[in-house]
Amino acid sequence: MNTPLLEVDNLNIRFKTDEGLVTAVQCASFTIGASEVMGLVGESGSGKSVTAKALMQLNANNTVYGESSRITLNLSAGPVDVLSLKRPRELRVVRGGAISMIFQEPMASFAPAITIGAQMVEQLLIHTSLNRKQAKELAIEMLAKVGISDAAKRFDQYAFELSGGMRQRAMIAMALSTNPQLLVADEPTTALDVTIQAQVLDLMQDLVAELSMAILFITHDLGVIAQTAHRLSVMYLGEIVETGEVRQVLRQPAHPYTRGLLDALPKLDELDKPLRPVPGDIPSPLERPGGCVFHTRCRRAIGNRCSQETPTTQVVENGHSAACHLLDETVNT
Repeated sequence: MNTPLLEVDNLNIRFKTDEGLVTAVQCASFTIGASEVMGLVGESGSGKSVTAKALMQLNANNTVYGESSRITLNLSAGPVDVLSLKRPRELRVVRGGAISMIFQEPMASFAPAITIGAQMVEQLLIHTSLNRKQAKELAIEMLAKVGISDAAKRFDQYAFELSGGMRQRAMIAMALSTNPQLLVADEPTTALDVTIQAQVLDLMQDLVAELSMAILFITHDLGVIAQTAHRLSVMYLGEIVETGEVRQVLRQPAHPYTRGLLDALPKLDELDKPLRPVPGDIPSPLERPGGCVFHTRCRRAIGNRCSQETPTTQVVENGHSAACHLLDETVNT
């Protein structure tokens, strides 16, 4: 069996606050293979972005990682224990080197007083052996590759001078210019209209094929995941509750939360039918429920069992697993 590019094992993330330690991610485990697109879905507040930032150690200074948490990046030069990296020079391998990140809002990523090109060149000078002239040539080439017209002109422009879709493309170009092995895309199409969103998704799929690059695609949009991902993990309140091949999970969801997300989607052939949202709201991490974290919103909760016992992850079928008491053979469903 091929070694995955990325292995996340028993990831626990807590934050130091005035109220004490707050759990953001608990016992999360997943892998991403080379050239694989892995989807991570869940509502806002599920811990998706915190998990993604952990891969590059971008979480705030008040972050506490569990002692047994492991993030391993398997590169050709050997495995990298991401959470053991401390010095800025060591962290370069995961911050713009082997891993790059696309954020939801490009304006939060580009410095408003520095041109797009200057920021791209600065990154290339840090992470590659290119000189300034070579870095500029590569930056312009990457801007053109992601579909930005008149790339040489855009190189000298500022982020606020570009449209939303063009800014997103420029951010993708900057993220890919160092030729990363893993691209972390944190809701990169949420702020875009449907037409531009489709163009960006097509672009990312083309780049995966051309550059043999893996992607961790974070979103709350199951429709986007259905188009782009090979495998899918569903996260709720910091826990991964279901994992499997995209078609397995979307066609035969095994966890009530996954089923709830699918039921909440509008259906074109049933426009008059009212939407059926997941009941209630996602709890605050300060008031984390005991037992199954989803039991406070689950329509199929089993008495005291779901509120008191933490479900174990069980195999539904080959490559498809979920953590739910309803899967236990002793429970009459």
